[in-house]
Amino acid sequence: MRAGCTTLAALAHLVAAVQGVRIIHGNDDGWAELYVRSTNAALKAAGHEVILSAPAENKSGSSSSDEEPKPRTEACQYNSCPPNSGPLGVNATSPDLHWVNSFPVTAIRYGIDDFSRQSWPQGPELAVSGPNVGTNVWVQVPFSGTVGAAAFAAKDRKIPAIAFSGASGGTLAWNTVPVPARSTVYAELATRLVAAVVKGGKPYLPEDVFLNVNFQSVDDRCRTADDFKWILTRINPGLFSSPDAASCGDNRLPREANVILRTDGCYATISVGDATDKTTAPAEKQAPVFARLASLVSCLP
Repeated sequence: MRAGCTTLAALAHLVAAVQGVRIIHGNDDGWAELYVRSTNAALKAAGHEVILSAPAENKSGSSSSDEEPKPRTEACQYNSCPPNSGPLGVNATSPDLHWVNSFPVTAIRYGIDDFSRQSWPQGPELAVSGPNVGTNVWVQVPFSGTVGAAAFAAKDRKIPAIAFSGASGGTLAWNTVPVPARSTVYAELATRLVAAVVKGGKPYLPEDVFLNVNFQSVDDRCRTADDFKWILTRINPGLFSSPDAASCGDNRLPREANVILRTDGCYATISVGDATDKTTAPAEKQAPVFARLASLVSCLP
């Protein structure tokens, strides 16, 4: 109960501090997965307008696959829709929650091109994907449907995008009670980063980039969102690549995979990804992101 009250108080502070924006929200673990629902609720509580458009079932590892949805014959994930429900569906009591019987990229495409236009003629201002159940670092990134959805939004629809992933595993249904701390902590962390990204006004991110964000596990060592420090990282090794934008007195960022494995603190990594190939974006596109997030990020010890 104490953790829940702390989260609500933090989100109430964000409502007062941040201008709400129009967010299209997706994932690859399925529309009824708890992580995505907790974050969806947290973003709304922080004053944003949010439309969820995600796969009808778990589609982890589907990368950038995109295929027109087909009618379902079986129930959706966690029995969240009945059998023979067609190719698309919506929550009867929350009509801003949509499922698409296809891949994460297809779902976010329908969300941007169709569902969001019914409410927002001007379209979404930001795309959020995840949090994924499990990390998406280095070699995992090209295969991730969570990352694929964010990269599609950034590259193909020119919408600034963030892909979130959390190391704490274990899939859970949307209506799990009580909600475990890992789901609420990841939701609060995601909401804080969204606030930092939109705070400086448009453009929120450079064109054709996405942020790849990973959270360490929520456990006895890292219990609350306040325990986490934000670290600027890169997706792939930089041995043969051009220097990164300067950060913490260096022009070579640590790899996100290495930071996530550290045990000397609680870390959330932020990598600026190139939406065309899902590798690390060049320094000239990292630099404006680093400037925008300067008050949020820390240096490694």
